[in-house]
Amino acid sequence: MSLHAIFGLIIVTCWFAFLFYWLVSAKNANPNARRKNNYMHWVIRALIVVVIIVRLRFGGAVQFFVERLPNPILGAVGVALCMLGIALAIWARIYLGNNWGMPMTLKKNPELVTTGPYSYVRHPIYAGLLLAMLGSALATNLFWLVILIFVGAYFIYSAVQEQKNMLREFPVAYPAYMKRTKMLIPYLL
Repeated sequence: MSLHAIFGLIIVTCWFAFLFYWLVSAKNANPNARRKNNYMHWVIRALIVVVIIVRLRFGGAVQFFVERLPNPILGAVGVALCMLGIALAIWARIYLGNNWGMPMTLKKNPELVTTGPYSYVRHPIYAGLLLAMLGSALATNLFWLVILIFVGAYFIYSAVQEQKNMLREFPVAYPAYMKRTKMLIPYLL
């Protein structure tokens, strides 16, 4: 088995582990009080479906995006970043407990979580998933960069909307929390 195949197998295993954990833990989430009627969810889902269809149907036409970068060190760094990103997202999900929900939803009896990974950034699940996508791109192929761009835009939009909700729910505590943390990257962004 080639090194590239091993990297790909590790990346796929990381993402499947993440999805499995996410599905199992979703049953304990706090029920939504109200979900905003937001068409952005449908736009991002449609883009994901289009990307998958284009990749499967026109694989040869997008060979540039799926051609593996030939550097094994870059691949190893990518695998490490993917594993770190998935671990961060799961760690953040564990700290949220039953406060977790779909992006931009309002919860019944929400709690402001500021410990664990939330003591470093306000949206560590998004940060972890973006890091995992960047690592996947480095380890496997550039096609992940296309996904990273679209999902990254959605995550930033979602984070801004969620912060507006949190400011309404916690008008005193959340502004103080925002002052001491960054949105996605500690000390930077």
